[in-house]
Amino acid sequence: MRNSILTISLVAIVALSGCGKSDSVTPSDHSSSVVADHYVGNLNERSDEAMQEQRQLLAESVIGKDVGPQSPRDIDNKVGYNKKATTTAPAPSEMYLCDIHFHKSAEHKGGEFTKYAGNGDEEGFGGGYKYSGTLSKAELAQYAIETEHNPLYSGDTIEVHYVYASNPQATLEHGLGSCLVGYEAGKQPLLRVESQVYVLVNDDKAADFTELNKVAKVSGHNQAVNIPNTTGTPVVYEGSTTGPGYNETFSPYQVTWSVRPKVEKVNIATVKDWFEHNQFEEEHAHGVRNLVINPDLLSEIK
Repeated sequence: MRNSILTISLVAIVALSGCGKSDSVTPSDHSSSVVADHYVGNLNERSDEAMQEQRQLLAESVIGKDVGPQSPRDIDNKVGYNKKATTTAPAPSEMYLCDIHFHKSAEHKGGEFTKYAGNGDEEGFGGGYKYSGTLSKAELAQYAIETEHNPLYSGDTIEVHYVYASNPQATLEHGLGSCLVGYEAGKQPLLRVESQVYVLVNDDKAADFTELNKVAKVSGHNQAVNIPNTTGTPVVYEGSTTGPGYNETFSPYQVTWSVRPKVEKVNIATVKDWFEHNQFEEEHAHGVRNLVINPDLLSEIK
């Protein structure tokens, strides 16, 4: 990457961010429905200045390095200048499911999840984007899932990542390591993440989270067989792994992303059930990585 472009991008970060506190929306009452907005204030929330510093450190971390495009991003913005050669992963049916986990608030922005949750803390808790539509008062009736990290409430948005690898040795376990079984350090199989954003509602007629995350073997390949197919045409782009550990430095892992733009409502009680019985040892919602807005770090969405 050219240093001149990086300098321009660093200057543009503040102006283009869309991630400052001014992005938040005050909830309003619509008699029969209310804006889905349940954010518990975080005393450790980062300042806008701290966010800008992290974005600058991220940009500086790639100088002089052959770094691929990063994630998460605004899926409604197709602009990206990162030209590093990447290999698009095949369809999920030709790959092996190796991990399912989720983040509280969407890591990506766009579609029906454009409301800024806040800057969050250093672990990414309290950050990300929320469902921008409305929910009924009944759907928002109080229900809490108390976990050691990142408790969940009616009205919360989550982004589920169904992670696939081209690796036939991939296992169904906790974390990215299950996708990299048999690979030397610094090397990776092709990775694909099918992403679906859900909004949690107190409604036993809403979708069952355990069913949505059902795993079955199809033609010898482990698959997530119930990912919704009614939530819009996925936005496919080349990026990276996410998570708050990459706020100040780049992720070296290439990922082909497939992000659905519409949300699905999920019965929050079934999320609690999934925590108690899932084979991926997931017990809480993960924190989010800062939205990547530097165009030098993004691929072009075709």
